[in-house]
Amino acid sequence: MQAARLHGYTEDMSDALSIDDIDRPDIERSDGVLIEVEGAGWCQTDNHIIEGMWEEYAPQDLPMTLGHENAGIVAETGDEVTLVEEGDPVICHPVQTCGICRPCRLGEDMYCKNSAFNGLTTNGGFAEYLLTNERAVIPLPDGVDPTDIAPHADAGITAYHAVKKAVDELNPGDTSVVIGVGGLGHIGVQCLEAMSAADIVAVDIKDEALELADEIGAHHTVNASDEDLPDVIADLTDDDGAQQVIDFVGGDETTGLAPEIVAAGGDHHIVGYGGHIHEPSQALVNGEFAYRGTLVGKYAELQELVALVDRGEVELRTERHDLGEINTVAERLEHNEIEGRAVILPP
Repeated sequence: MQAARLHGYTEDMSDALSIDDIDRPDIERSDGVLIEVEGAGWCQTDNHIIEGMWEEYAPQDLPMTLGHENAGIVAETGDEVTLVEEGDPVICHPVQTCGICRPCRLGEDMYCKNSAFNGLTTNGGFAEYLLTNERAVIPLPDGVDPTDIAPHADAGITAYHAVKKAVDELNPGDTSVVIGVGGLGHIGVQCLEAMSAADIVAVDIKDEALELADEIGAHHTVNASDEDLPDVIADLTDDDGAQQVIDFVGGDETTGLAPEIVAAGGDHHIVGYGGHIHEPSQALVNGEFAYRGTLVGKYAELQELVALVDRGEVELRTERHDLGEINTVAERLEHNEIEGRAVILPP
């Protein structure tokens, strides 16, 4: 089968992955599930993997097939699999978990001690077939297209996971700020609208992104290249600040906004990454606010997100590309030229 493989770390996205002919994976465990890939979302994390940013945090044996946002049709199952059968459409949680370590027993999929992460620590879905396990697959409702929903396997669940934490702290009429209305942020805005009665402020530097935010539920939009965001938030909240800020950018310039825009006792959720946090400890003490990290989400949360998609509460803006165009997609995302999410189609 054909697969897009990373052979060595590079910052040159134009030649990042090669299309190789490799063997179709075989099921070797009784809980194994082989997926015929219908769509695999391209993510900013794929760019970071290519650059070697994850090498320190996750073991990687190159060459490796990338792709962690995957959906498709069950092609084959192991002997003990009962959740799905051949021909079922599914979306795949990016992490294959063991189910028996303490984090798994607590339902904390992302903390599994024996996990395999598609496209990060094991072969992913930029290929004709993906090998995963029964604990990672979620059957799709009738009428939900696997190609369209594929990016929810990471982009969607990550945005949902952050929003779910924020919603726990939001009361009707509170203010929540979404920074970055891109591939994840446009999902976050919709999840906030569906799950809370907060006033949603969408922030970006692109007018087209803000127009999208307005269409999908934001109550206020701010172009941060033209307006002073702390002043705008102060005006909207009578100087109280936003109870919850969800930062889909995660750059130095956005994390540094927290002391000026987060309300006392509020949270600044870090979803995007690449920047740093350089705030005085006194700023956190004075405002009693917190920075909270976000790492994908739980299997159960992906089930919940699929339910929102099925109800029409959350829609993805996607564009489709053939596997052979994968480096072009990587380059375009590097230059912030993709609106919504790009989905890679198998050959």
